[in-house]
Amino acid sequence: MKAFEQYTDLEIVQKIVAGEAELFEIIIRRNNPSLYKVGRSYNYNHEDTQDLMQDTYIDAFTSLSKFENRSTFKTWIIKIMLNNCYKKQQKWSSKNIITAEINEKSTPMYSNNQNTDTGKTVMNKELNYVIENALQQIPIDYRMVFSLREVNGLNVLETADALNISEANVKVRLNRAKSMLRKEVEKSYSTEDIFEFNLIYCDRMVENVMSKLKKDKV
Repeated sequence: MKAFEQYTDLEIVQKIVAGEAELFEIIIRRNNPSLYKVGRSYNYNHEDTQDLMQDTYIDAFTSLSKFENRSTFKTWIIKIMLNNCYKKQQKWSSKNIITAEINEKSTPMYSNNQNTDTGKTVMNKELNYVIENALQQIPIDYRMVFSLREVNGLNVLETADALNISEANVKVRLNRAKSMLRKEVEKSYSTEDIFEFNLIYCDRMVENVMSKLKKDKV
């Protein structure tokens, strides 16, 4: 797959649509971190976020021919993830189901725990706690703008496109979100530390999605 890493998302999509379905693995690896951050920003736990990511990849694969490159592929697939997050939230709300708690013993939360240094491990746990509790206090409209702009690195136009709001709204909501979070997060940590996807799960995500695609023959 390394030979294809030089290709743009659009070029990869065109090759997949033309019949090279195995290249979808590249799409999964490129977008795992972004989709994971979106799911966690929506307050879904690790396991539910993984399920939503798989659903999103399947949805994206079956709709690849509809991608018109009007926005970046990253924005396009994030919109699918956001829609799936919203639908799950609505489904749970109708059944009075509350988002499950994070199981810290079995899964990582936001930080990259590959570093075994004890000091950094402690810092990561503290960071997880600060971020999760701070973001839970922010209304979802502000939380998602902060996530897409500061965590996922989308620009104002891409964020507006993903959330179907105006660029002016993006700027206003981002400023408000930062003011809400500043005392809790920015006093100690940089935004680059937030919601790091633990790459030990990347191979598992690729295997699960590609296996399902082959099984369903979509």
